[in-house]
Amino acid sequence: MNITKLNDLTTLITKGTTPSSVGHSFTNSGINYIKSESITPSGTIDTSKFVHINEKTHQKLKRSQLAKDDIMFSIAGMKLGKTAIIKQEHLPANTNQAVAIIRLDHSKILVQYLYYYFQHSLFYRYINKLTAQAAQPNINLTQLGNLDIKYPDYQLQQKIASILSTYDKLIENNTRRIEILEEMAQRIYKEWFVDFKYPGHENDELVDSELGMIPEGWSVEKAKEFVDFHIGGGWGKENSEDKYNIPGYVIRGTDIPSSKVGLIDSCPLRFHAPSNIKSRELMEGDIVFEVSGGSKDQPLGRAVLINQELLESFKNKVICASFCKMIRPESSSEYLYLHLLYIYLNRAIMKYQVQSTGISNFKFQVFLDSHQILKPSIDVLDQFTELTKTIFSQIQILGKKNRNLMQTRDYLLPKLISGKVDVSDLDIDTGILDD
Repeated sequence: MNITKLNDLTTLITKGTTPSSVGHSFTNSGINYIKSESITPSGTIDTSKFVHINEKTHQKLKRSQLAKDDIMFSIAGMKLGKTAIIKQEHLPANTNQAVAIIRLDHSKILVQYLYYYFQHSLFYRYINKLTAQAAQPNINLTQLGNLDIKYPDYQLQQKIASILSTYDKLIENNTRRIEILEEMAQRIYKEWFVDFKYPGHENDELVDSELGMIPEGWSVEKAKEFVDFHIGGGWGKENSEDKYNIPGYVIRGTDIPSSKVGLIDSCPLRFHAPSNIKSRELMEGDIVFEVSGGSKDQPLGRAVLINQELLESFKNKVICASFCKMIRPESSSEYLYLHLLYIYLNRAIMKYQVQSTGISNFKFQVFLDSHQILKPSIDVLDQFTELTKTIFSQIQILGKKNRNLMQTRDYLLPKLISGKVDVSDLDIDTGILDD
């Protein structure tokens, strides 16, 4: 096993810059500007969090221009050492000052191997221990360049990276299928209840309503007519004590995006009073709805549909957190959930958001009393529910597969990197690294 400084394995270690340093602000489109927030803890890049700069600004920020196979490494913020590999699909792109750009000498070390080395839990803990006492954790470029890197010969690097990449490819394929299923559910909702292209629509007349022309026999109701029961969440205690003795997971607003795709590891296990569990335990068909928090770029109103597959993944009782509401729909949970998602994505939901005491709050009761929702005929609603229930079931099944793949990969990673599992004599196809 070789040991050398990161500096000796690179052709460049630098960091990003901010557009304001050259007098230009962000734009609605143009060159991708990838902030540290876009680097996920799992080592992928969340493209939904991209902002943009224009070409002129991009050219002025030459130091921070990203290239294919660069490794992005977070050097400031609460979570240091988050890493991701830049792919061709991300380019052209730039990044901010909280991110280091590591450009490797590819004759010495394989980019995928170093990426997985950075993902090693011992390395991750070491990086964060360097600045554990600092008010604003950060690691400078000198510290980064002086880090000791352990690596085997190039052929063994390829084998190790190939094994781990196989898991990541499977996870990526499942994630794409999940995205397709999510888009399918949203498209069906829009086709049926916005464009009125539901099965049999040719035989129905349109009549006037408070929401404009709608199919005859349908109606417009207040949101409260779709809700059978709702209650705020809870938080419980970190440890079992006195009356707080019932274990139960908690879905927070920050857990909603991952829970929607079956990834629940971020949801904390807490201890709750029996009375809180009794009134708040989530059941199949419930919706967890975020009512406090949010930000300028992220309005309140994120939601996750609780189906049987998601409940089974927890293997324990589960409630939503204090900044969320548990909504128990009166009828089709899938219909109400997709309506909430539709008005969230088109930002119509923001009219019910108010700023106070430094955070945003959702005017939930005002929403229930005033927001109008189209109520389809029973036949159409039943067809829609049956169709979309299957879609959301498949999403959670794929999410469970991803969770199992991640656990296996994360179990193997430290053993492969440390050499405890020796694969030097195995005949391993490394072609996956060229994809």
